[in-house]
Amino acid sequence: MRTQFTLELVALANDLTLMSRVAHDATERVTQALAGADLAATYEVFALDEQLQLMFAACESRTMALLALQAPVARDLRHVVTAIQVAGELSRIGRRTETAGQYVYRAHPSAVAPAPVIAELVSMGTLAAGCVARVSASVASGRFAAEDGADIEAMETLCKQLRTALTEADVSTEAAIDMALLGSQFQRCVDHAARIARLIRFLDTGIPPESGSLPD
Repeated sequence: MRTQFTLELVALANDLTLMSRVAHDATERVTQALAGADLAATYEVFALDEQLQLMFAACESRTMALLALQAPVARDLRHVVTAIQVAGELSRIGRRTETAGQYVYRAHPSAVAPAPVIAELVSMGTLAAGCVARVSASVASGRFAAEDGADIEAMETLCKQLRTALTEADVSTEAAIDMALLGSQFQRCVDHAARIARLIRFLDTGIPPESGSLPD
């Protein structure tokens, strides 16, 4: 029984590693789609999100079976509970990229916004993709990599720059609201990545994920 449980945990960890890579691919591809009004890349984003949702459902089923059949305790229970939470955050990143892709899809063949606004949105997408890449490495290793909150601060700065670009751009109020909402999808991706980092810290150290900001 113990051997089977260990094998199931390894399989679950492998599933999360693959999910994190797919989430990273999705953030990269939606940024590329946005930068080049690329419909093919947009379709890839939709497919990657669909893949993530299917993988999340599989992870959820696996963890529920482990909880029901193996009744894990202590660190083993922490592994299982953390895994489903990480999978949920990765699933949400997929949903964010899919929502961002919808803007590109609806605007095609035109760009979603004037060039200065696109530049800010692409910077936000690039930052989000970098954050997801870092937590993907943590998910794969199961080890917490200390963060100093710089990514969240950088995203806040980009959000301010986006608002300035929208104020200066010749766009309607409705379009400006849409672009602000598009930018918020990338901001939320960074938030989800930060949540994953805290969950990995919990797995690695036992420090609760809601204990505050990440340590230096």
